[in-house]
Amino acid sequence: MADDQPSLPSPYATGLKGRCPRCGEGQLFQGYLKVRPRCEACGLDFSFADSADGPAVFIMLIAGFSVLGAALYVEIAYEPPIWLHLAIWLPLAVVVCLALLRPMKGLAVSLQFVNKAQEGRLDT
Repeated sequence: MADDQPSLPSPYATGLKGRCPRCGEGQLFQGYLKVRPRCEACGLDFSFADSADGPAVFIMLIAGFSVLGAALYVEIAYEPPIWLHLAIWLPLAVVVCLALLRPMKGLAVSLQFVNKAQEGRLDT
């Protein structure tokens, strides 16, 4: 029993790498976070891609939990002055958030494509 449809690449691998969810070859992003109009390799139209605030919310939860947990551990174990906390944890929080934002947005777009996610509509 042969499949007529070619198998799609892993949505997790393509999303985290910022690749086209259909072919896995073309770039998904134009710049840091702007999604391209279409894939340069297979021609897939990326107009379906609307990740909204989902990736940002997940990143705030992940970064907030990890950075705050580390800051609390350091406070309890070493009791450094507040200026040292600010010098360490604020830049770390910014770096963690910026490092995770693009892969998470790519993952959201890739999962939208694979699951054929669409805007909610009422049946009339």
